[in-house]
Amino acid sequence: MDTSQVKLFKDIATARSVSRGAGLNKISQSAASQYLQDLEESLGVVLLDRSTRPLNLTDAGRRYLDFCRDVIRRHDQLQSELDEIKGKVEGMVRIASIYSVGLSELSHLERDFYRRYPDATLEIDYLRPEKVYEAVLADKVDFGLVSYPEADRQVTVIPWREEQMVLAVSPYHSLAKKTEIVPADLNGVDFVAFDDDLPIRRNIDRFFREQHVHVNVTLHFDNLQMIKEAVAHGSGVSILPARAMETEVALGRLVPLPLAAPELFRPVGIVHRRRKHFHRAAKAFLDLLQEQPSATAMALVSAANQAIP
Repeated sequence: MDTSQVKLFKDIATARSVSRGAGLNKISQSAASQYLQDLEESLGVVLLDRSTRPLNLTDAGRRYLDFCRDVIRRHDQLQSELDEIKGKVEGMVRIASIYSVGLSELSHLERDFYRRYPDATLEIDYLRPEKVYEAVLADKVDFGLVSYPEADRQVTVIPWREEQMVLAVSPYHSLAKKTEIVPADLNGVDFVAFDDDLPIRRNIDRFFREQHVHVNVTLHFDNLQMIKEAVAHGSGVSILPARAMETEVALGRLVPLPLAAPELFRPVGIVHRRRKHFHRAAKAFLDLLQEQPSATAMALVSAANQAIP
C-alpha cells in the first residue's frame, strides 16, 4: 500500500512549507507544488492559504490533514499486525535523541539490536530537545529520547531511567582529591554550564538556589561533549550525569566526584506520539531499551569506584 502522497501532504501541512515538506520526502519543490495543485483540483477545495508565510491550513485543509494522519496511523497499525503474522522483525526504526544520551551508549544498543534482528535497521538523529519533540509530533521518528520528559495531549512519556549527577572536574583541579563534595565547596568556583534554555540547566540552577550556592559561569554550551572538553581543559567544573563521563574517566581526563545531594538526578524518558502504533521492529528496539539495568544504581557505583581518594 503506497501512502507516500498522504505523507507528503501531512509533512507539508505540519512544516507549513512546501519546500520543507518536499525535502522530507526527497522530491523537488516543483513536484510537490504540482501534487498540491492536482490534489486541490481533484477535491474541489483549497487546502492551503498561500497568501501567508508560513503557510496556513484552510478549514478544508485541517480536515484533510486529520484524514491523512488517520490513514497513516491505520496503515502503521496494519503493518504492525502483518509483521506479527509474518513473525519477522524487519523494517526501519527511526529515533531522535538528545546529544547527551551518548553516542557510545546508543552504538552499543545498535550493535545488540542488529545482532538480534539482522533484517531490521536503525536511523538515529541527534537533536536539541525541542527538535526531538518536533520530530515526534511530525511523525518523522518512531520515538525520541529526552531528559526531563514532558507529556501532554499529543505526547506520551515512558519513564526510562534516572541518572545520578556528579561533579565533573579535571584531575588537576583543587577539588579532585576530595572524596565527596558538599554544596558549600562550590561557592565561587568557575563553572561550565549548559545553555540556560535547557531543562538540565534549570534543574542545576534550582539546586544552586536551594543550597545558597553562587558559582562563576565561565562558559555555557548546549552540547555535553563541549562541556566535558572545557572541564578537561581547566575552564571550570560542571555537574553532569555520571554515565555520560565514563569514557573520559577511563582515559584519566575527568574525575567524577559524588555530590552530597542524593536528590540531584536527571530523568530520561522515551517520548512518542499518542496513539502511535509501533511496527514490530520499533517494538523490539523499545523492549531492548527497557531491558537496560538501572542507571541510577550503575552511576552510584561507578562514581564511587572511580573517584580519586
